[in-house]
Amino acid sequence: MQIIDAAPRHLPGMLAIYNQVVADSAAIYRDDPATAEERAAWIADRQGAGFPVIVAEDADGAVLGYASYGPWRGAFPGYRFTVEHTIMIRDGARGRGLGRALMEALEARARAQGIHVMLGSVDADNPGSIALHEKLGFKVVARHEQVGAKFGRWLDMVFLQKILDDRAAPPE
Repeated sequence: MQIIDAAPRHLPGMLAIYNQVVADSAAIYRDDPATAEERAAWIADRQGAGFPVIVAEDADGAVLGYASYGPWRGAFPGYRFTVEHTIMIRDGARGRGLGRALMEALEARARAQGIHVMLGSVDADNPGSIALHEKLGFKVVARHEQVGAKFGRWLDMVFLQKILDDRAAPPE
């Protein structure tokens, strides 16, 4: 397995992972599958803004998972040192350390970009993702009850946070 920057050739694999997660889980609070155009625009927007989109691929080039981070709370400049990340792993490839490897690669990129805080939002009924984040030093900082709806039930969202550096104040 190798972790590299996402390229156009990765789009079909990334789209398949995304849509499988949409269909089978509450990890994404969305009911309908995404189109290739939507996901291509998402990748282009992230990369165009200087944020990483990375993939884990096997020796044959198949996408096993992907990860990214982007702005938190929109374009307000006061949040410029904070990002929110996403990690998606292909069904059948979970539990093999891919999430950890992708998260560590994202953290390295964030530190290199001067990011101070990384946030993750996880469905409260996803103990595996919460445990992974906690093993990597994230702390649960909030639980928002019944903020989502899917599969005929209300969904709670847990926010996890990790401070990436020990700067006492932001740079000027």
